[in-house]
Amino acid sequence: MKRISIGSWAYSIGPYADNPVPWSEVISRLSALGFDGVELGGFGVHPNPDNLPTREDRDRCKQELADAGLAFSALAADLWGQKLINTEDTTPYIEEFRKNLAFCVDMGIPGIRVDTVQGPDIFEEVDPETARKRVVTTWKQCTKEAADSGVYVTWEFEPGFAFNKPSEIIQIVDEVGDDNFGIQFDTCHAHMCAVEASRQPGEKETLPGGALELAQKLRGKINHIHLIDSDGTLHDDETSTHAPFGDGLLNFDELVPELNQCGIPHDWWTIDLCFWPDAWAVTERCKKAIDEINAKYG
Repeated sequence: MKRISIGSWAYSIGPYADNPVPWSEVISRLSALGFDGVELGGFGVHPNPDNLPTREDRDRCKQELADAGLAFSALAADLWGQKLINTEDTTPYIEEFRKNLAFCVDMGIPGIRVDTVQGPDIFEEVDPETARKRVVTTWKQCTKEAADSGVYVTWEFEPGFAFNKPSEIIQIVDEVGDDNFGIQFDTCHAHMCAVEASRQPGEKETLPGGALELAQKLRGKINHIHLIDSDGTLHDDETSTHAPFGDGLLNFDELVPELNQCGIPHDWWTIDLCFWPDAWAVTERCKKAIDEINAKYG
């Protein structure tokens, strides 16, 4: 059976930005619902490198989580204030990554999520080849440093960020070429990139087999999984709509057996309800749905 976590950002940004669910309430509620862990959105009011600056602060937070019977599955690092593509000097990005990496080490968080930071319209400013080289070179450095610290790096591709075509996703993970680097496969993002070609600049690129075919092409290159449904739409015309299980189009009876063959080096599945308007209200329903999937395929 897989361990189940959920992204804490669902309760702190978007519809919850003005009234985030307090961290203590998040972990007590998740514990009561039978979750095994939480995937930490390291920004805002929830635990992050800036609001837990000392080792003592971080130790207290770790103990609070352990007391709730939970563990961290990964960290979604706040790197969005940095430039990755439209700058020749990515040192500030790397330094911010290092800050979050040290936080992972102190908190016992095994993996750190990255993305390309800037939207697909960045190619109006920087040509794709230059952009890709900057991303790959920077991520190689980050991945090496993370490996030295015992933390893996996972890239979440999605319509809202540059390099959202299937061939680009495969090319970048191959060019980084490090066992400590892989793809965070979010099922709704995979559908929107491989089927809907959402926000893809220039010629659109889809796969006949959709998200399933993309997972097959990425077999051996996926190191983190987000499970959530997709209704084929974008949220605010930017990123994929993270629809609760059963409210979308995805066939998890096809997807999950393939994802079980991807070679992922741990046993976490993470629910992602990012930007869902009543995420707190549907969390229990999503937990029951993923428990059914886990019973069949975990």
